[in-house]
Amino acid sequence: MRTSFNVSDDLLSDFDVTWQAEGLDSRSRGVREAMQEYIERHTRLEGVEGEVVVTIAFDYEHEAVIETIHDVQHRFQGVITATNHVHEDEWCLEAIFCRGPAARVRELTYRLRDFDAVNRVKLLYFAKR
Repeated sequence: MRTSFNVSDDLLSDFDVTWQAEGLDSRSRGVREAMQEYIERHTRLEGVEGEVVVTIAFDYEHEAVIETIHDVQHRFQGVITATNHVHEDEWCLEAIFCRGPAARVRELTYRLRDFDAVNRVKLLYFAKR
């Protein structure tokens, strides 16, 4: 099946360098592998139940979403135990430390991923207590 995506020129250029450096035979192969990894990561996240301890790290464009990010964090204060915030020019790196029901932490993770101005959201540690 053919499909198309809208991505920045910089992201596409970096992706092309990466799949070629790995010796893949095409951009399509690189995209298929990236999609498979995304599905596997999602499946692992969805498979965790019960009480969890998590560190979520994400970076974002400060001016574009800072107020909304703060609103989200306030809505999830029941599972957020601490945050750490670092400024790097117009971008910020934030780590959120969480403890609580896996379903609630998943909801927070997905909410953070929902902003165009958020570049990456990574779970650094996700384990049953």
